[in-house]
Amino acid sequence: MRILLIESESQTTAAITTALNAQQYAIDAVDQGQVAIEMVQAYEYDLLIMTAGAELAEIRWCRTLRSQNYSAPILMLMTTNNSRDRVLALNAGADDCLAKPFDIAELVARVQSLLRRRQAVFTSSLDWDALKLYPDSRRVTWQDNPLSLTAKEFRLLQLFLENPLRIFSKDVILDRLWDASEAPGEGTVASHIKGLRQKLKASGITYEVIETIYGLGYRLTPPPDAKNKSTLASPDHAVLQQEVLAEVAAMQADLRESLDEEVAIFEQFAAQLVAGQLNQSLLSQAQYQAHQLIGTLGSLGLSEGSQVAQQIDQLLQTSGSLGQADAERLLQLVASLSIAIAAAPSIAIPALSPNVDSIRLLIIDDDTTLTKVLRRAAIATGFEVEVATTLEQGRAALRRSYSGEIPPPDVVLLDLIFADSEEDGLSLLSELAAQNSTIPVVALTVRNSLRDRITVARLGGQAFLHKPISLTEVLRVVTKLLNPAPPSEAKVLVVAHESQILEQIIELLPPWGLQVTTLADPEQFWEILTATVPDLLILDVEMPEFSGIELCQVVRQDPQWADLPILLMTSYGDSEVIHRVFDAGADDFVGKPIIPPELIARITRRLEWTRLRKRNR
Repeated sequence: MRILLIESESQTTAAITTALNAQQYAIDAVDQGQVAIEMVQAYEYDLLIMTAGAELAEIRWCRTLRSQNYSAPILMLMTTNNSRDRVLALNAGADDCLAKPFDIAELVARVQSLLRRRQAVFTSSLDWDALKLYPDSRRVTWQDNPLSLTAKEFRLLQLFLENPLRIFSKDVILDRLWDASEAPGEGTVASHIKGLRQKLKASGITYEVIETIYGLGYRLTPPPDAKNKSTLASPDHAVLQQEVLAEVAAMQADLRESLDEEVAIFEQFAAQLVAGQLNQSLLSQAQYQAHQLIGTLGSLGLSEGSQVAQQIDQLLQTSGSLGQADAERLLQLVASLSIAIAAAPSIAIPALSPNVDSIRLLIIDDDTTLTKVLRRAAIATGFEVEVATTLEQGRAALRRSYSGEIPPPDVVLLDLIFADSEEDGLSLLSELAAQNSTIPVVALTVRNSLRDRITVARLGGQAFLHKPISLTEVLRVVTKLLNPAPPSEAKVLVVAHESQILEQIIELLPPWGLQVTTLADPEQFWEILTATVPDLLILDVEMPEFSGIELCQVVRQDPQWADLPILLMTSYGDSEVIHRVFDAGADDFVGKPIIPPELIARITRRLEWTRLRKRNR
């Protein structure tokens, strides 16, 4: 990957270049803005790193690049460490900011994160029927014939194609496509929508690409073939359910027949405990067998059997202090296991979804029972599935995809434990991370230590699933990775007396899909609250007449607003005020002066918790 570094300090340039070269990145380093402009015009870069000087000329250039549809990520190195400049940089189009002086390891981590994010969302074209938009070359075609669009029309169409399910209000479109300095009105959006529609129709498209949702805004119309997909003949879900259950029943019968082998291992181990002659090899076999049974029985819908296997596993993990009483307990658990395996399975597969028919899934797991039933359920749900029962088979499948022999997988399900191998799944995940692979990897394993979870996260794993887990949950996680739900536009009400705070929040929140209402006069608070019905409330503690703490107490006194997330803004150093904030019923507080990433993190976290709570209810 190629990175352009724009930095005037030679020592900083040398340090960054050395660190990124060690990560196999190609670095072009320049120290002048005009040379950088020429380089960007001449070459295609995967990332720009630039230092914003005291005059902030680089921020203005960043805004210019974005207005010209330049799509490569931009990491801005800040010579100042104040929130105002960071907000300016982010609003100008920078993807991330890092204040000088910085830790070189943190810079490398941020670079890797930006490049992974770019690869995850990169696509050669955004398609709508025969309409194609190419973000990298800034081209649009209909039935392979080029369309001539202005820069704003191109970005407007790209916005809708990248968010096919989302409704965009005029305010949000203004925030996304226009700089604050341009200050256009809502009529400008309507004018550009009209112009874009006219050009699309002139190209030969006979149906509306962008539809008006009256009172809300605009969204992308589903293409004609997508509208008819739901009416096409598809396999009956009940039939598919019965097919999966039949296969599960057959596997259950096979498992009962082979149970004597598993029982024999546990019985041998129990006998060794009684005799006081512990064999480490037999212990490893018994532990591995317990691990396998946890996942296998869970995937077959035999939850009680899986729980018994977990108890066996827990007992074996304390082998150093086991005695005769534990041996007797182990034999009791084995007897319970035999009964549990004979129980009726409780299993379901998710309904067919038209959105997953192109998902290619590579399962790398040596639990043959689990992979069989998971493969069958995934195919019934609309996936294309390949199974590898060893790490080498998984590597071979990936090599074939790299060479073009087979299509690459969209997701890899990777176990962390393999009985016949000294290495585990983390070694393959590490290899993929070193190759900067863009394929999402989901760990699916009976191992559940915090160390494993952290290692998977560090190596770029997208999810960590702990066995036993239902087939429905596995496929739901995979589908969500590739088809994330569009974020709903949440409403935020901000009450603060200081105009500077209100202006900062107005500038910061809309790009994150948040609709902001501000109020400087707290005496109008209740009328505005009931009129806007916000999803989240931000109150400044220090206001004339009524403080934010008093307003928070008033809100909590009304049952209608019992679950409304409330953040209060106050000084970090005043511990007494912070205690009063939480006593008043606030969910969280944010310090002043506002640090934008922190405010965004706290808002999004609270909104996500609210959504989860509503869903669980």
